[in-house]
Amino acid sequence: MDPRQYIDFLGTVEKLKCHTRHSWTSTGRHESVAEHSWRLTVMALLCADEYPDIDIQKVVKMCLIHDFGEALTGDIPSFYKTDADEAREDHAIERILSLLPQDTALEFAALFAEMEALETPEAKLFKALDNMEAVISHNEAPISTWIPLEYTENLVYGQENAEWSEWTRHLRDVLREDSLKKIEREGNKEG
Repeated sequence: MDPRQYIDFLGTVEKLKCHTRHSWTSTGRHESVAEHSWRLTVMALLCADEYPDIDIQKVVKMCLIHDFGEALTGDIPSFYKTDADEAREDHAIERILSLLPQDTALEFAALFAEMEALETPEAKLFKALDNMEAVISHNEAPISTWIPLEYTENLVYGQENAEWSEWTRHLRDVLREDSLKKIEREGNKEG
């Protein structure tokens, strides 16, 4: 890749470090989109032994690129995202991929298509972990950062995507227990 093209692309995705998500860190500040993607990638690396037949390198790539569109659109929490927001993010992904050399753009476009179809074991693992990272973040954040719907959402978010494997089902169950303990320990600060 040409150094100028390389630098310009990095300048575009740098915005992932600037845009914050709905989630908060344990120290009480909004996390960036890049921080979410980084920890999601670590999660994929750490569970590789649970999935010896899955291409973890592909899952890692999915984790790293999945929110590229948010460099242009910013983050919209899944429970607020509309079809129009999805279309705007898809257009942003196309714009970002157009900044890359053709071979890389095609590879990443294929990964986005695979993630969207949610048919391969790699895409299913990516999606389950993506959901679980959000739940972990909420469990780590002060409960005062939770909005009212998160008292129930944190108990069920990502359940459907976790169902595809025994390990992700178990992870989801443990996270639900953690959410319930947090609510009990810190109190329900709803409304």
